Amino acid sequence: MSTDFSKRRGLMFVLSSPSGAGKTTMSRKLLESEPGVSMSVSVTTRAPRPGEVNGKDYYFVNNVTFETQVRNGDLLEHANVFDNYYGTPRTHVMEALEKGQDVLFDIDWQGTRQLADTCRDDLVSVFILPPSLKELERRLRARAQDSETVVKKRMAKATHEISHWQEYDYVIVNDNIDEALVHIRKILQAERLKRTRQEYLAGFIDRLCKEV
Repeated sequence: MSTDFSKRRGLMFVLSSPSGAGKTTMSRKLLESEPGVSMSVSVTTRAPRPGEVNGKDYYFVNNVTFETQVRNGDLLEHANVFDNYYGTPRTHVMEALEKGQDVLFDIDWQGTRQLADTCRDDLVSVFILPPSLKELERRLRARAQDSETVVKKRMAKATHEISHWQEYDYVIVNDNIDEALVHIRKILQAERLKRTRQEYLAGFIDRLCKEV
């Protein structure tokens, strides 16, 4: 009987960072370069930004719908970020993991902590730091997505977000986007090879030992 050495359980791969540190750019680059990785599409109560598509970038819902999903246990995690709610639909993620697909998360420390409480064995978390707060502010202003008020609000929150770095499995300083991406890909490749995710191993070793 042949063994499918590619058979494994997928993993939840979390990238977190203060706004502007690079997690969204790295998420996009990782999706482009790594087969077998799909993006977790979050539910949110915030309004769509220009160019965002419902069902692709986010599932845009109102507060009532979001609260119903929380009560029904339909979300793996949820959090309030800058007066808007975000959450991860449970069903799509679990189906992907069972098929051996990896799911990428762009969430903050609150959501990561909830995933760690409920799905620790499936979770791999990476926190991305900016090389300095001055550079973080420069990046926020350069992307020109937010008003001056929002930029100041994000900068005020950055230190608090960074204080949660010790809750993550890995920490990367994003001084150079390409170098940081190399490190992230190495982490993903190593975690895919973890013994606990190789579902074929028990049966394969049993047959291997019987050959003696």
